[in-house]
Amino acid sequence: MSHDNNCIFCKIINGDIPSAKVYEDHDVYAFLDLSQVTKGHTLIIPKTHTKDIYETDEKVAEQFFSRVPKVANAIKSAYDPIGLNLLNNNEEPAGQSVFHLHIHLIPRYGDNDGFEPNWTVHTDDYTNDDLQMIAQEISQNIK
Repeated sequence: MSHDNNCIFCKIINGDIPSAKVYEDHDVYAFLDLSQVTKGHTLIIPKTHTKDIYETDEKVAEQFFSRVPKVANAIKSAYDPIGLNLLNNNEEPAGQSVFHLHIHLIPRYGDNDGFEPNWTVHTDDYTNDDLQMIAQEISQNIK
């Protein structure tokens, strides 16, 4: 597995920086976020250093994403949240601050639990033809 000696998450995996470990296996490490948005807010990361989703190869992605339900269900069993948000930011303009692929698992406990996912819907901005064209443009770039 590749590591980046300057990466804080690689240092956590190596045990150089302490963490509140939730789960670990050969490919994945999960630990509590120090900034608990809600109780049980957990980060899950691949042990192989990969900057973001764009640089993640298929094998690492398969190992990584296949563990997310296991950790999510453990949070559900432990705290019985009414919901769970999965959040992944890629590149700085999208809010990525640690450049090692990770997913936030944020348990939800009610309307005022401290997490506010928010975006503006542009339903009226796109016709069905626009949507078909966008889908085709993306599809043509799948490798």
